[in-house]
Amino acid sequence: MINFLRSILILLVFSAAVYCQEGPVIYVIKIDGSINPSSADFIRKSIEEAKNKKAECLVIQLNTPGGLLKSTRYIVSDILTAPIPVIVYVSPGGAQSASAGVFITLASHIAVMAPGTNIGASHPVSGDGSKMDSTMNEKVTNDAAAFIRSISEKRKRNVKWSEDAVRNSVSITETEALRDSVIDLVAADMNELLAKVDGREVETSTGKRILNTKNFMVVNYEENWFQKFLGIISDPNIAYILMMIGMSGIMLELYNPGAILPGVVGAICILLGLYGLHTLPINYAGAGLILLAIILFIAEIKVTSYGMLTVAGVISLFIGSMMLIDTGNSPLEAAVDISMGVIITTVVILGGLFSLLGWLVVRTYRRKAMTGESGMIGEIGEVFVDIINGKGTVKVLGEIWKAEAEGNIARGDKVKVVEVKDLTIVVQKV
Repeated sequence: MINFLRSILILLVFSAAVYCQEGPVIYVIKIDGSINPSSADFIRKSIEEAKNKKAECLVIQLNTPGGLLKSTRYIVSDILTAPIPVIVYVSPGGAQSASAGVFITLASHIAVMAPGTNIGASHPVSGDGSKMDSTMNEKVTNDAAAFIRSISEKRKRNVKWSEDAVRNSVSITETEALRDSVIDLVAADMNELLAKVDGREVETSTGKRILNTKNFMVVNYEENWFQKFLGIISDPNIAYILMMIGMSGIMLELYNPGAILPGVVGAICILLGLYGLHTLPINYAGAGLILLAIILFIAEIKVTSYGMLTVAGVISLFIGSMMLIDTGNSPLEAAVDISMGVIITTVVILGGLFSLLGWLVVRTYRRKAMTGESGMIGEIGEVFVDIINGKGTVKVLGEIWKAEAEGNIARGDKVKVVEVKDLTIVVQKV
């Protein structure tokens, strides 16, 4: 018992020593992918958490091809007004800080890149990558150029290069960025980064801070599972696929009422897809074309169009999918679009599925009835008892029926059912 209490005491003393150990806490987060509302919310919460824990600084490991303009502005605003130093570290090797990433990197208190990375390429393009008309191009480019100039001037970075990144789609390596005063440091890993920033003075929203990153303790702050889930469904490709799966489930439920499972799964997928699309810039004309495609697929069941409605539905679905995400010709949002490969694959699969379902339904409607009185019409039977003076019995489908016919028909002759009158059939000799 004494030994047990001694062990507990030693453990408590050791824990207290660790807790009281001097040395800064460094918060580190990773942003790997497009910039969307989920990543903007994560960065905001990370800054707040680091502030509450009295962290020395927040390091954002960044690797992004771009993202939403609205989300980028939120992130830039949060970084510029952050009460603690925010370091943006473009890493690992092979990573990029393109489009929206340029604005975020330049907004940081200290901008760092790993060897083998690049930054730039923020020229305005339309959502599908095509060139804009001259008037729209000039308006969008001027707006983006003013935005990036204001950030560069605030952080005393290379204003000319920053504007060139927007106007001329300039992209440079980490060594060129360091030479041209676009970034502050090049560091191979986190240890080297924190060693190099030690003692640096930065200007935060609460005043000047001198970084002390010796004897640091790194805290890797990660998104919880729900934030990760929201980030996944905020991807335009995932949101689009969820909507298409939901649409398929609802269609299957309509084709086969009472199946329940397709309808439930479809409803859940549609709601999740709507959340994902809600965070994205939606073109309502594209959404309308997708809705029209659903109507055309349903109409194919009721109208004999020889496949023309299905073809029109596939065309409407394809064009609507292409138009669904409206990036507003923003230089930051070129990466936030539905992949052409995803669109083509989805349209082909759904078009084939709905064509098959429509064909099966039409074939079912046209199939001859096999039960009841209507199922007897046209069946071939055999006279069981001679039909004399128009009356006798006939065996049809293994059943004996009273029969009427014109004239006399001998036993064993083949007859065809032409009408059913209550429990009597009218036949004619084959």
